[in-house]
Amino acid sequence: MIQMFNLDSKSKLKSHDVDSPIVFWKWTSATNLALVTATSVYHWSTEGADAPAKIFERHATIGSNTQIINYTVSPDNKWCLLGGISAGSAPGVVNGNMQLYSVEKKVSQPLSGHGGSFCSIKLAGRDDMAQCLVFHEKKPEDPAHRLFVMEVGRDPSKGAPHRIPPTQIPVPPEAASDFPVSLVIDAKNDVAFLLTKAGFVYMFDIHSGKTMFRTRITQETMFVTCAQASTGAVFGITVRTGRVYRVGLNGANLIPYIVNTLRDNDLAIKVAGRLGLPGAEHLYTQQFEALMGAGQVKEAAQLVASSGSALRTPQTIARFQQIPAEPGAPQPVFQYFSTLLEHGKLNEQESIELAKPVLQQGRPQLMEKWLKDDKLHCSEALGDLIMPHDTAMALSVYLRSETHAKAIQCFVQRGEYDKIVPYSTSVGYSMDYSSMLSQLLFNNPQGALDLAKGLVSADGGPLIDIQATAEAFLSSNRVQETTAFLLEALKDNKEEHAYLQTKLLEINLIGGAPQVADAIMQNGILTHYDRAHIGKLCERAGMWQRAAEHYSDINDIKRVFKNSHQMNPEFVVTYFGKLNREQSIALLKDMMSRGPSNMQVCVEVAKKYNDELGSEELVKVFENAKATEGLYYYLGAVVNFSEDPVVHFKYIQSACMLGQFKEAERVCRDSNIYKPEQVKEYLKNAKLPDPRPLIHVCDRYDFVDELTEYLYLNSLLQYVEVYVTKVSPAKTPQVVGKLFDLGANEDFTKRILMAVGTACPVEEMVEIAEMRNRLRMLQPWLEARVATGSTEPGTHNSLGKIYIQMNKDPKAFLTNNMFYEPKVLGPFCESLDPSLAFVAYKKGAGECDDELIKISFTHGLFRDLARYLVERQDLELWAKVLTKEEGEEGDIDAEKESQRRQLIDQVVEWALPESESADEVSCTVKAFMAADLPGELIVLLERIILQGSDFSDNKNLQNLLILTAIRADHTKVASYIDQLDNFDAKDIALICVSESHMLYEEAFTIYVKFAKPEHTTDKEEQIEMQVLAMGVLVDHMKDLDRAKTFANQVDEKPVWSKLGNAQLEEKMAADAILSFISAEDASEYVRVCAEANEAEIYAEVIPFLKMARKNLQENLLDTELIYAYAKTNNLTDLEKFVNGPNVANIQNIGDRCFSEGLYNASKILFKSINNNSKLALCHIHLEEYREAVAAASLANNVSTWKQVCFSCLKASEFRLAATCGLEVIKYPDHVDDVVTTYSDLGQFDHLVSLFEQGLGLEDAHIGIFTELGILYTKHVPEKVMEHCKVFFSKLNVSKVVRACERARLFKPAVYLYMQDKQADSAVKTMSEHSSAFDNDLFLDAIVKVRNAEIMYKAVSFYLTMHPMLFTRLMEVLEDHVDHSRVVNQLRRTGDWALQLGQAYMKTVQKENLSAVNEALNELYIEDEDYESLRKSIDKFQNFNMIALASKLATHELLEFRRISAYVYRCNKKWSQSIELSKNDRMWKDCIDTANESADEETIEDLLRFFCETSEKECFCAALYTCFSHVRPDVAIELGWLNGYHHFIMPFLVQNMRQTYERLQVLEKRTQPPKEEDAQDQIAQTYGQLGGFGNGMLMLENGGGMGGMPGGMPGGMMPPGQGGIDMSGFGQAGMPNGMPPGGMMPNGMPGGMPPNMSM
Repeated sequence: MIQMFNLDSKSKLKSHDVDSPIVFWKWTSATNLALVTATSVYHWSTEGADAPAKIFERHATIGSNTQIINYTVSPDNKWCLLGGISAGSAPGVVNGNMQLYSVEKKVSQPLSGHGGSFCSIKLAGRDDMAQCLVFHEKKPEDPAHRLFVMEVGRDPSKGAPHRIPPTQIPVPPEAASDFPVSLVIDAKNDVAFLLTKAGFVYMFDIHSGKTMFRTRITQETMFVTCAQASTGAVFGITVRTGRVYRVGLNGANLIPYIVNTLRDNDLAIKVAGRLGLPGAEHLYTQQFEALMGAGQVKEAAQLVASSGSALRTPQTIARFQQIPAEPGAPQPVFQYFSTLLEHGKLNEQESIELAKPVLQQGRPQLMEKWLKDDKLHCSEALGDLIMPHDTAMALSVYLRSETHAKAIQCFVQRGEYDKIVPYSTSVGYSMDYSSMLSQLLFNNPQGALDLAKGLVSADGGPLIDIQATAEAFLSSNRVQETTAFLLEALKDNKEEHAYLQTKLLEINLIGGAPQVADAIMQNGILTHYDRAHIGKLCERAGMWQRAAEHYSDINDIKRVFKNSHQMNPEFVVTYFGKLNREQSIALLKDMMSRGPSNMQVCVEVAKKYNDELGSEELVKVFENAKATEGLYYYLGAVVNFSEDPVVHFKYIQSACMLGQFKEAERVCRDSNIYKPEQVKEYLKNAKLPDPRPLIHVCDRYDFVDELTEYLYLNSLLQYVEVYVTKVSPAKTPQVVGKLFDLGANEDFTKRILMAVGTACPVEEMVEIAEMRNRLRMLQPWLEARVATGSTEPGTHNSLGKIYIQMNKDPKAFLTNNMFYEPKVLGPFCESLDPSLAFVAYKKGAGECDDELIKISFTHGLFRDLARYLVERQDLELWAKVLTKEEGEEGDIDAEKESQRRQLIDQVVEWALPESESADEVSCTVKAFMAADLPGELIVLLERIILQGSDFSDNKNLQNLLILTAIRADHTKVASYIDQLDNFDAKDIALICVSESHMLYEEAFTIYVKFAKPEHTTDKEEQIEMQVLAMGVLVDHMKDLDRAKTFANQVDEKPVWSKLGNAQLEEKMAADAILSFISAEDASEYVRVCAEANEAEIYAEVIPFLKMARKNLQENLLDTELIYAYAKTNNLTDLEKFVNGPNVANIQNIGDRCFSEGLYNASKILFKSINNNSKLALCHIHLEEYREAVAAASLANNVSTWKQVCFSCLKASEFRLAATCGLEVIKYPDHVDDVVTTYSDLGQFDHLVSLFEQGLGLEDAHIGIFTELGILYTKHVPEKVMEHCKVFFSKLNVSKVVRACERARLFKPAVYLYMQDKQADSAVKTMSEHSSAFDNDLFLDAIVKVRNAEIMYKAVSFYLTMHPMLFTRLMEVLEDHVDHSRVVNQLRRTGDWALQLGQAYMKTVQKENLSAVNEALNELYIEDEDYESLRKSIDKFQNFNMIALASKLATHELLEFRRISAYVYRCNKKWSQSIELSKNDRMWKDCIDTANESADEETIEDLLRFFCETSEKECFCAALYTCFSHVRPDVAIELGWLNGYHHFIMPFLVQNMRQTYERLQVLEKRTQPPKEEDAQDQIAQTYGQLGGFGNGMLMLENGGGMGGMPGGMPGGMMPPGQGGIDMSGFGQAGMPNGMPPGGMMPNGMPGGMPPNMSM
């Protein structure tokens, strides 16, 4: 059976019973499973419940001797390919056989090959896909391997199928006997992968069939492969190790490999073009130039199209454009573009260049087609080209190219304003919507409305101010648009929009569109407006209902409801649901007070809101208005559902007042709510002409006496008769009783009784008659009932009482009448005649047993009672009279005991002997037994059985007699057994041997007696009795000797078996074995074997096991026999038995013997089952080492190899140990065990030799190389470095490194660290161990470390250990370290370190770091190199300049003090700089500093200083240098005071010239403009504003607002001309819009200054 499950739902899909075994199966699709049997191929679909469908029969060439390894189906499911392998004619040759089957033609073709698959490829020059079969061919007689690619299933009408010549597959010489195991298609890249048994992978180009690559990826076979559709990669799993391999196309390296290695430029060009791979650009260029030079334009265009992006450049387009067109032929550039369009999509530049001529020729439909087919690259430039020709097409281009501003311009031009905001929001584009809205408002109000709706409904919140936008619409008197906009803006119904909601309703209510406001309020979309204000407006507009909805004050509501006659009644009724209870009552009272016109609607209100308002208040409202009719209708609607007694009473009352007696009768009859006392009194006092309502009330609530009295006293006797005959006949006794009390006429009473007849309850009537001593008056009525066939017990009870009182043959009545109740007449008769009471009780048939027993004991009726008890056969009744009753103190009542004894005597002497019924006798005996009267029972049974009677031979009575004797008197049991023959022997014997009696001899006597032929004729039953007798002896009496004697007497096999089991229980195994052999019984072989093993009597058990094997074929028997042979060392019989047929568990018994040291026997056993692993261990224990190695080689199990290896090693068999060790170290998990064992035994040389031999193993793994390296570090250190270099790729680096470090072999450790890219550890090792240091290696490693801290440790290491190499280190680390930290590190090391690092710091000073600058400056100062210091300060100023200046201010060298002044000047410390320069008399520095400060006070102080020191030249130079900062009055004053007139004259001349030029410029600026210039300026201003709406809208962010129409200032409506009151919208104008009053900012009418933006 094969079953199919859905793993996702964990459910079974379907199942099917197959006729022949399935040899191969594979999923060919997600819904189809292929099943291959020895003869056929089936397809089984997961859909439906169909069985597997047979597709085709297997061909003879791929018959049963062929192993199926693959099956595939074509994409169109019309072709199938089945593949398999079979043994060739020569040894080691594997043939491949395939069968290609056509589903349509139902024919097969055999193929010689190992693998194949189907694929669909796109061929150049064809529109349809080609379905190809790719397969490998290898004929047995031909050593060549070929690849075939041919199309299958092509319609001949469409052309010849595609087929390429078979290509040779380059198989390497070392893989001559290799063969493919799978062929997988990479459908993404049209590449085929062929995987072979030896682990080779071949990659083919399907279009050409050429081999592109070949390599060996594994030494193992991949038994299963599959393709990954998303990447085109192939996954495979190896056979032995289960490794997963992924094989895929390396696009970056494929083309260079084909060009450089395969040297196939044609293949490289085709593959690169088809797959878009890099590496063939130069080939494309060469071929393109060759084609263009030859004039082959079309071929050149096709080459460009197939080159990917290599040649598709603007230069290529220019080349084609430059080629002149031939007469009658299309232009070459059009041929070029046509070729590109056939191959795919144009890029941006190509699309633009193609669009230019096409649009110039007026053929936009071509552009539209290309865009629809996605042949053009959409860009902004392309859209700009299309825009003048087709706006819709341009919009499509802008949308695809995400040119948002241009797309929105298209929306505006097309009038699609509602699309602007959704588009802008979706693409995240922001713009100035206010200016756009302002322009649209006057040019296109509907467009402005659409845009505003979109803005206010945008995702993320409104993009405009709602209030200002509404004001703008209203300013144009656009009430309809304002309403539409506000409805859209306020649809979310937010509380913060309450004012706008109020205004929306207000403008419609006041503006003449109340129906719009009514519709808005009807929809309920706005709830936060000012309800009171809107209510007043609605009331003014005559909208009474809406006004009422908005009012909450009851006075306002009453005022509105004065017009309730104009309201919809349904609204009025519904409206009351919104009011509270007090308001509703007050409004109802107000409406009722206005006359009967509101009566109907008030009734409807009262009906609907009865529960809310309360019936009591509503009743008062109607009663106060004296509206009885309204009250009646209101209560009539609620009375059926109300549970208020007042409602029901008032409804009855109003119905009676309006004469609706039938309705009053209905409520009185059906209602359970009203108060009956209240209604009864009202109806009695009302004296209604029709008393039926009162009749129903009194009847339902049991006021029958009052009703009877009312009717009788009011002479309504006919209603009395009607009441008892039609209304309530069951109440007749009460009516008659009341009539008796009222002294009514007896004839009237009898007439009523006769009229009621059988409907009157008898018991109640009789009771009432007895109470009033009128029972005899009922005799005619009772006899009449009996005459009609009445069987009511009450009727017959009453007649019986009358007959007993009258002594009218009562015994006959009691005996013959079947309908009276004994429990009623029995007590009635006790006081008159006990015998009549006994008869009545006896008639009860058990119902009156207690009363019967009581009257019998009381009046001494024991004989009658004894006969009754025997006849009844009721054990419970017997228990009542036979069970002894104890008093409160445990004493037995003497009187009751005497009565019980008399009853027993009557039973024994009279009642039972007179009985002839066996059932009566049996029941009586059971009753005596239940009453625990064994003595009386024995006497009773002896009288029946032993003294002769009809029941003497009764088996049950005999059984009972013996059982009673067993219980009461054991001494009589044996005599009864001898005297009686008709009893149940087995049952009696079982009771005898029970634990409560233990009469074993009696039981043994019974079994022996009934085992005799005279008592038991059946032989089997005789044997059964003998076995039971044996059971008594062995199980109960435990007398095995007597049992053995008994067994010899009877000599029956079951008896011997029983004895054997007993002997087993007593651990007498040898005797039990003899008993079982005598019985020929092997059923207890399990226990016998267990006991024999325990007693170790193996020789004795062998005959039993041989006897048992004659009839049983059990595993345990054969196993135990083998074990017995082994234990008795009978190896000859053991080997003979093992080699013969048996069902023994050889493995288990072999393990058992092995564990007990029976190695010779174990060797025989393990050899017989080919358990070579255990056989090798046996040889080891027997010191047969060569045989152990031979057995281990057959076992080929690592644990066996390991045990044999260690044993040989301990026995100094080193060659044999090495042989085994080589097999062990193949497994990585066991390498450590080998090393440990060899090391513990001190065999280090042999251990190293073993692992050196292991390097040559075919499947040597990383553990061998690693462990050998570790061993070298311990024992042969001179080989470590060579080993690491040769086998680095096969080492576990971390383990070998740790071993090297433990052995202090640091150079190999550093080498391994570097090769493993653990630069951190390598640097650390070289730093810590000088023997491992190598400068070049260190520098190579330090830049690769991951932990930056190691670099700083390296700095310290070099400063300490290798200071001369420090500069070289820092050159390497320049880009990797924090230079500030390094400088700080140098400082901490010492001044010499700073000197050492000076070259390094100069190199990194370009980073302008504070620490570096300060360190270098300190070095320059120390070296007195003021030039370098000055250059450093000029270029790099990131340091504490003030501190440096302070330090240099007291330097002994002048140049350093000048530098200090310079630093102060750079930091704008003018006074300190000038003071330093003054002290050194550096006057030029003083003047330059003062001029740079531009501070008048500083300059004036310097001038005064020069005057004080008589430095005239310096004074003049300062005036010249600081000319722009010196006030003229200061210069004139100082010159005049110090007589420096000639020195200040140049300053005065220059000052006058400057003053003149400034005045001249000022005059030109303030000159009034000419008339023409003013007009030009105004025109320019309007031009910058964009005109009056005739131009394009300004869509840029922050664009200006266009002009206003109509000549009104600011575009506002003139006041007082139909506009809406805008006072409520606040004082602020529109955002970026107009202020109140219609004026623009700065008072400019209708516009803004040219330089002002929105």
